Amino acid sequence: MRNNNKTLLSLSAAALCVGMVSSASAATLDEVKERGELRCGVNVGLSGFSSPDEDGTWQGLDVETCRGIAAAIFGDPEAVSFTPLTAKERFTALQSGEIDVLSRNTTWTATRDNSLGLNFTATTFYDGQGFMVAKDLGLEGPKQFDGASICIQSGTTHELNLADYFPSRGIDIQTVTFDTPDQTAQGFASGRCDILTSDTSQLSALRLQLPEPGSVEILETLISKEPLGPVVRQGDDQWLDIVKWSIFAMVNAEELGVNSDNVDEMKATPPNPQVARLLGVDGDYGEQMGLENDWAYQLISHVGNYHEVFASTVGEDSPMQISRGVNALWNEGGILYAPPVR
Repeated sequence: MRNNNKTLLSLSAAALCVGMVSSASAATLDEVKERGELRCGVNVGLSGFSSPDEDGTWQGLDVETCRGIAAAIFGDPEAVSFTPLTAKERFTALQSGEIDVLSRNTTWTATRDNSLGLNFTATTFYDGQGFMVAKDLGLEGPKQFDGASICIQSGTTHELNLADYFPSRGIDIQTVTFDTPDQTAQGFASGRCDILTSDTSQLSALRLQLPEPGSVEILETLISKEPLGPVVRQGDDQWLDIVKWSIFAMVNAEELGVNSDNVDEMKATPPNPQVARLLGVDGDYGEQMGLENDWAYQLISHVGNYHEVFASTVGEDSPMQISRGVNALWNEGGILYAPPVR
């Protein structure tokens, strides 16, 4: 009898804990719905990822990711406000609750994921740290960098990568640090340094800002892995699920051939069970996250699948002209992969 009582007490305590976690996990979604908009932290200005156009409208892959999350929640991709943040400001803004999600070309690392009270959600762009140099220097790779000066943005993983890479190879370099990407590019253009380093995606964007983009080149050598993706606060599993499954929905939509042009037809007459589940015709996958069951339909119809977003922001239909490379789907030679909706 005594053991039974202990068992009952244990079960009651466990149920209480589950209730507390369940209650806490709804906090961010409830706040976002009550506010009527998603608050998204983005880069202060990085072409292809997050930058305002001539009319002040934010554009880019990271921006469209946030619009997709807003569409999944509200059915409205414009129910989102954007907060421009420097590399130094970004984590504090998320930790303090100033923003709901950080979608700012941020590298997923163990320290950031485990020690800052934050959770990375899913990778939206697989990248690596590279180098941009003037063509007339004739540099082919880091082995020739001995004695060179390198422009770099402070508060990024790039500083740590340089410290890992060059000393172990006996290559002596000098770093010149700046607070923002624009300042880093200006320092490079003005001759403050010989080489500019950053993620290759950022280098592609910064090259467009230089007075003579054709006079520089991005070297093939990469010295790091830089998986970039949105970040949320720890302790809110429901919100973590909403953000990551919004990304997974765009990837799954591309794989299943669902896009913003055919999504209405696909929803009316799903060609297979996978599409029916994705678009909310079958199952309660939206309700499981506290959303409507057509959450993915809303996202795809308003924002598009991953291919559409990639092509228009950084890919073939953009000035960036970045190839899909490793960001292609897993069944098309890349490593982009999303769990199934089922």
